[in-house]
Amino acid sequence: MELDFERCYRAVDSRDPRFDGWFYTGVTSTGIYCRPSCPAMTPKRQNVRFFPSAAAAQGAGLRACRRCRPDAAPGSPQWDVRADLVGRAMRLIADGVVDRDGVPGLATRLGYTERHLHRMLRAELGAGPLALARAQRAQTARILVETTGLGLAEVAFAAGFGSVRQFNDTVREVYGITPSELRAGRSSRRAAGGAGTVTLRLAHRPPLHVGALLDFLALRALPGVEEVRDGAYHRGLRLPHGPGAVALTPADGHVTATLRLADMRDLAPAVARCRRLLDLDADPEAVDAALAGDPALAPAVAAEPGVRLPHAVDGFETAVRAVTTQQVSLRSARTTLTHLVNAVRRTDTPVGDDGLLAFPSPAEVLAAPDPAFRMPGARRETIRALARSVADGELDLEPGGDREEAVRHLAALPGIGPWTAGYLAMRVLGDPDVMLATDLGVRRGAAALGLPEDPKTLHAHADRWRPWRSYATIRLWRAA
Repeated sequence: MELDFERCYRAVDSRDPRFDGWFYTGVTSTGIYCRPSCPAMTPKRQNVRFFPSAAAAQGAGLRACRRCRPDAAPGSPQWDVRADLVGRAMRLIADGVVDRDGVPGLATRLGYTERHLHRMLRAELGAGPLALARAQRAQTARILVETTGLGLAEVAFAAGFGSVRQFNDTVREVYGITPSELRAGRSSRRAAGGAGTVTLRLAHRPPLHVGALLDFLALRALPGVEEVRDGAYHRGLRLPHGPGAVALTPADGHVTATLRLADMRDLAPAVARCRRLLDLDADPEAVDAALAGDPALAPAVAAEPGVRLPHAVDGFETAVRAVTTQQVSLRSARTTLTHLVNAVRRTDTPVGDDGLLAFPSPAEVLAAPDPAFRMPGARRETIRALARSVADGELDLEPGGDREEAVRHLAALPGIGPWTAGYLAMRVLGDPDVMLATDLGVRRGAAALGLPEDPKTLHAHADRWRPWRSYATIRLWRAA
């Protein structure tokens, strides 16, 4: 990744938080690295190096600044937007694939050799997959040390380290202090809530339009799976090592996440999925600047800056929802889905006080009897074909899936047309440039804003919104 020194240095000199997560500032005279918005005195030019990742800065022998906490900065928006090998790899590393399956498992998931994957990540990020995963483990360990009462040995294995010695050495190298010193310095921040509970802040780039996010999620909330109440979003989670639940509460400059986990090893993937759900790594100023260039959208952008594109914590769940919503209203689809959720025999048990569970798994849906599906037979068979494809590994709807391949596979399934495939590309696969011109809500929103309502004409007009047509779609839905 090419980093222009002058541009980066100006961002550091102005302490511009918009660049947090885009790059990291290494100060050779002090041996630390910071986020661009660090409030410390601006270092001299001759003492500064810029790095594309925290792992690259750590590889250069620098430790994390204790004042600005660079590991807690928002992630680079590139890894949610890009569909290439590096973008897919970064999403999978964030989801904990290296900790669970090692680098060979990551390479297999991506369909490349380990050597080629290492070469690509080194070229773009200055660090290989092991170093990137190690940096994430260090961050997870810090969160667990500071916010839970787990013993340090338990923290080591929950964060993904192979041994307590490796944990101690990494924390000392990354933060410049031992784990016990790290805990002593932050004991007042330890959260209550019982075993398996972690409370942390999810940083984001401002602005964030909280109302748009909560409205979108509340309109689609499934009883027993998720709910919006008291200004917070609650839902059950299916995680690699067991069930979980989360409460996400927007606050001033961050989102507070209270996670309840059956297995602490799931902290990193739970955080990654929550960030992805709320689109917290986006660059809203870049998106809004592009959309505001259209006079028809400019007033909406000015009135509601920072509208995000909600993604998915469970690709299969969102796919089933999309199929169920075909040709019916959201209210009708939610009633049908609620019956399906209640009729399926579940294998998980709730971990939170509110009793929320994750959406049924593909295997559970396949085992459900016909009466569980209150929908036409053709649509029921589409959902079963979808579940079978996901369960057999033929269709990858996870964050690191290949977008083009997934869309091709979706389009080949009976009962899935261009609208459904496009909707899933936008919400599940993270494509920022999808235009659902035939969608009734999109057309109504376009008419409300004085835009063409005819799908063909609207699609042509939307070319000026590239590469952010998915975000324009969200705004048109709100206008409707």
